[in-house]
Amino acid sequence: MKALNYLFISFFLISVPLFSQQREIAVTVYNNNLAVIKDIRQLELEEGIFELRYQNVASKIDPTSVHFKSLTAPSKVNIFEQNFEFDLVNPDKIMEKYIDKSISVYTKQDSAFQGKLLNKDRNYLVLQEPAGTVKLISKANITNINFPELPEGLITRPTLVWKIFNKQQGSHRTEVSYMTSGIQWHAEYVAVTRENDQLLELNAWVSVENYSGATYPNAKLKLIAGDVNLVQESKLRREMPTAKNYLFVADAAPQFKEKSFFEYHLYTLDKPTTIKDNQIKQISLFSPAEVKVKKIYTFEPKKSADKIRVNLEFKNDKSAGLGIPLPAGKVRVYKEDADDHSLEFIGEDKLDHTPKNEKIRLFLGNAFDVKAERSMSEKKSTGKRSHDETWQVKIRNHKDKAIDVLVIEKFYGFWKIKQASHSYKKESAQKLTFTVHVPQNKEVVLTYTIAFQKR
Repeated sequence: MKALNYLFISFFLISVPLFSQQREIAVTVYNNNLAVIKDIRQLELEEGIFELRYQNVASKIDPTSVHFKSLTAPSKVNIFEQNFEFDLVNPDKIMEKYIDKSISVYTKQDSAFQGKLLNKDRNYLVLQEPAGTVKLISKANITNINFPELPEGLITRPTLVWKIFNKQQGSHRTEVSYMTSGIQWHAEYVAVTRENDQLLELNAWVSVENYSGATYPNAKLKLIAGDVNLVQESKLRREMPTAKNYLFVADAAPQFKEKSFFEYHLYTLDKPTTIKDNQIKQISLFSPAEVKVKKIYTFEPKKSADKIRVNLEFKNDKSAGLGIPLPAGKVRVYKEDADDHSLEFIGEDKLDHTPKNEKIRLFLGNAFDVKAERSMSEKKSTGKRSHDETWQVKIRNHKDKAIDVLVIEKFYGFWKIKQASHSYKKESAQKLTFTVHVPQNKEVVLTYTIAFQKR
């Protein structure tokens, strides 16, 4: 509909001067669909009481979080009323506003109709002509609709409308800060195992997802890593759209500086970047690191009755090749095929926020050539409130090399080990571990007796 398109264009151009003003923007993004925006602009303020329309804010802004101040004369400017207008112009809303008003409709047959719009639905417009005749006009045949003007109450951009009392007329350098949903960030890690799975090449990216309804040009970008508490509303206002609608933009240069901030960690990009609406921006978090790793086989009956889990474990310290706080994110691991040197995917796991000097264990999948079997061989009473259980765990290694398997058992209540065929460690009141060495193409049986007592 050409008339509608022209209407949109003309009002968009009216809004451009405010957007084109010199702005200083800072965006601090959190992991949980939240960002804090700080927007510094030069504004011409009248003296006395007047209304100011402040545009180019996020459509998902939390209006209750807005803070305005004049940096030029803080004590001279006060806001005593604020309205957030977000009823944006679109064809359906223009049609709704023009019910019982006159419009002009043009069809594919070069016919023109003028009259009062009585109603509309998915397929037809109901138009009453000046003579009183009522026409049903198929939307499929309409080529153009003319409206005399933009209906009152519709706007082209989300707008904060303030009533301001100002004692100093002229140009003011102003700062506006607010919170908005619709922006979040997360980390992704890409790792490649080398040297018989004893070395891990680790790359890290951060992805900033913006669907807040605003673009932030040349913004200073900060990322907060940590579990920041937010009061949960009883009803979510907006949902997160699917990533397939986004534009992906990647920047490979590692440019973040990290520091502790309250009980979290703050990552600051050392140069401005434009964060466009409906975009996922990816930026390298740190230079590729080579980390010493250890492959660990584990058997956890509570998780699987017969599967041996394969893990890669490393310590996040300088001696291992890292020693920096790692934000939560997905870790994808690849291994090079020695024949053609291609990288093949071997598993992925979720990394939680991890401070330096902590161990990280990544679960990649289940071993194909190692199987386990656990069963209770005996249970007998030892008193009115106590009994013994004897368990055996068979581990069969079909690989051409020996391996060590960490058997992880979990028990509850009051218990102690009375006898075991292998060395063990009581990790906690609920956790017991055994290290079982299994030669190549052999089966090894772990047996132990555990005494339970009720109190």
